[in-house]
Amino acid sequence: MRSVATIGVYGFDVDSFLGALRRADVGLLLDVRQRRGLRGREYAWANAKRLQAALADAGIEYAHHPELGTGPELRAVQRRYDEQHGVGQRSRGELAPEFRERYVREVLDQVDLGPIIEEMPADSTTALMCVETDPEACHRSLIAERMAAEHGVSVTHVRP
Repeated sequence: MRSVATIGVYGFDVDSFLGALRRADVGLLLDVRQRRGLRGREYAWANAKRLQAALADAGIEYAHHPELGTGPELRAVQRRYDEQHGVGQRSRGELAPEFRERYVREVLDQVDLGPIIEEMPADSTTALMCVETDPEACHRSLIAERMAAEHGVSVTHVRP
């Protein structure tokens, strides 16, 4: 059975992030961000080129799946919900119901996860990576739920 772990960037530095991936036996990291950059010095290590270099040094394969990312309209839906509830992206605890519904309909329902599942190694864990600390606050949890429901993939969540 293939296994997937979800992980966010927030709350980690590069060393603790790589350590968490090693402890989870991750052999492949799937970056499900549409935009692969983060603002600020604290998370510069998670920008695409630096992240890919760190993963290569750690012996972890990398693949980018922008088709699973969130576009500007969906990010705006979540941002409005966060503002209405007085929370920032880094302290978000949940996805907006409208975001969940639209992400499933507009993104997940349009992507065939079969080829992605086939690319996942059978002898190690695959990580779905985005930025939010909590999987409940990130679209990566929706991808993992779909993988489990439709492909029998086991799911764990890695947190700082």
